[in-house]
Amino acid sequence: MPQKLRDLVVKTGTYTVNGEEKARWQNIGALMKSDDGGEFVILHRWFNPAGIPNPDNRDSLLVSCFKPDQNGQGGQQRQAPPQQQPQQQPPQQQNGWDQGMDSEIPF
Repeated sequence: MPQKLRDLVVKTGTYTVNGEEKARWQNIGALMKSDDGGEFVILHRWFNPAGIPNPDNRDSLLVSCFKPDQNGQGGQQRQAPPQQQPQQQPPQQQNGWDQGMDSEIPF
């Protein structure tokens, strides 16, 4: 059975707690070890590196590796303040090509 070696995470921004700036991290996958000793990477399908902030306009992306802990939360380096979940609105009943699109035009 494959073994998880590291959580793969990217820095998505910062936040401030008591005047101290901290990094906000997003888990994007895992570094794994197979039964035969080979290593491989599993990435979440939703991950798109183009969506990660790039203030220095670099051609590459830094992916950090953290040891996974027993409860799956990572070390203190990965903790972020709890985020308020947006209230879900009931789905609008629409038919045709515009299903799922907002009815307001943004321009």
